[in-house]
Amino acid sequence: MQILSQVLFVIALGVAAYFISRRVILIKKTIQLGRAEDRTDQPAERLKTMLLIAFGQKKMFNRPLVGFMHFIIYAGFLIINIEVLEIVLDGILGTHRLFFPFLGGFYYFLINFFEILALGVLSVCVIFLLRRNVVKVQRFQESRHREMKTWPRTDANLILTIEILLMWAFLSMNAVDSLLQARGVGHYAEALTGSFAISQWLQPLFSGWSTDTLIVYERAAWWFHILGIMGFALYVTYSKHLHIFLAFPNTYFSNLKPKGEMPNMPAVTKEVKIMLGLDQPDETPAEVGRFGAKDVRDLSWKNLMDAYSCTECGRCTSACPANITGKKLSPRKIMMDTRDRLEDIQKGWLKNGEDYDDGKTLLGDYILEEEILACTTCNACVQECPVNISPLDIILQLRRYKVMEESSAPASWNMMFSNLENNMAPWKFSPGDRFNWADNLK
Repeated sequence: MQILSQVLFVIALGVAAYFISRRVILIKKTIQLGRAEDRTDQPAERLKTMLLIAFGQKKMFNRPLVGFMHFIIYAGFLIINIEVLEIVLDGILGTHRLFFPFLGGFYYFLINFFEILALGVLSVCVIFLLRRNVVKVQRFQESRHREMKTWPRTDANLILTIEILLMWAFLSMNAVDSLLQARGVGHYAEALTGSFAISQWLQPLFSGWSTDTLIVYERAAWWFHILGIMGFALYVTYSKHLHIFLAFPNTYFSNLKPKGEMPNMPAVTKEVKIMLGLDQPDETPAEVGRFGAKDVRDLSWKNLMDAYSCTECGRCTSACPANITGKKLSPRKIMMDTRDRLEDIQKGWLKNGEDYDDGKTLLGDYILEEEILACTTCNACVQECPVNISPLDIILQLRRYKVMEESSAPASWNMMFSNLENNMAPWKFSPGDRFNWADNLK
């Protein structure tokens, strides 16, 4: 029976590893659809940014209470899963609490620490469920934000529920394990003596159970916990919670330039310099690609990583002045639409092969012109994002395409462009009259 259990565990581990690795490879390939962009400069500054923003959760603490609760879940996820190493080895080797003989008293300290974190994670997940479904925090509601439709809401609730169940499995497993120790049952009595900080309070729930029932529950909780973690790891690759992993590379490859700086297209800059006599034409002019972006292939790989890193927290949208004033623009929706487009491309690959083209584009089929024209380029969304995503960069590239490729811009914009071209200022008066306003000043 023990051998069968080990074999089943190895099979489950292998199946989970296969599907997770397959999904990771597919996501990596999808991100690589984007244009090349060098984000390898200033490695020390990039490492510092990653440690502060992703590891240290710096931006989350702009809202201290929510930041603290999120940190509990984050720390619990990272630290409790250290115990997964022991569970995996126990499953492969057929042992029970393998590390206890080597760690002795320190093992109790670790498990007690894990249990306190598990209780914290469970409690915070319950609070977050209440915030979303009872208190109904505005930025999570479809009635205010149309991107928060059925699936995004279900996804968030499902993740929180899974985490609650996993923490319950962990704590109740320890409670039953301690009862089996006290009854001197087999390897349970050999591995440990005593109870743990949190699970000891759950023991009265199980104390009236028979020994055989306790053994069945302990094994069931153990299997549920580890299989749940494997399933969770796979599910995350389809969920907004992929940011658990991508937050680290995404913040490392952050844009380190000043937020107000809008990047120019090198080909356009060169043409302007040639016109002004500041540069010479190349003997073999480089082929100018598309101006701006119409689809995800026109964006950079970092824009696509941003889309997969989006937490859907809505901080960007809640700070967006266009959204606040009732316009259709939602920076969160921009990122979610970009990710939806990438996911649809993946589905086309898997169903019809990598050369398949569904005829859709990001601009038009997913993101509307009205949305991108509403942006004030204030950078509030960039400033607020807890993982340094830039919806503005995508918006600017989509707008650049509309203006430069399709010559489609509001009349007021075209007037401004004309004034910039002729008067070198947005206003309709000649450069020679620029300082007339100062004539009567003393």
